[in-house]
Amino acid sequence: MKLIMKTEFDNLSANSKHSYRTNLNTNKLVIKIYCGEQLIAKKIKLKKSIRYFGIDDYQNYLTDL
Repeated sequence: MKLIMKTEFDNLSANSKHSYRTNLNTNKLVIKIYCGEQLIAKKIKLKKSIRYFGIDDYQNYLTDL
């Protein structure tokens, strides 16, 4: 996985064909976006730090808004 921009993550999460799961563990929030069973992106929020990650070919899953 590599770092992606927030707007790209928002685009992936806005797609109705994608599902997501959240995991809250004390200070750490993880949101994972799936297309079917394949993990395509995730957001990690730790205290005030937010990072967005996507698989190498995440561009194939972006929608045209």
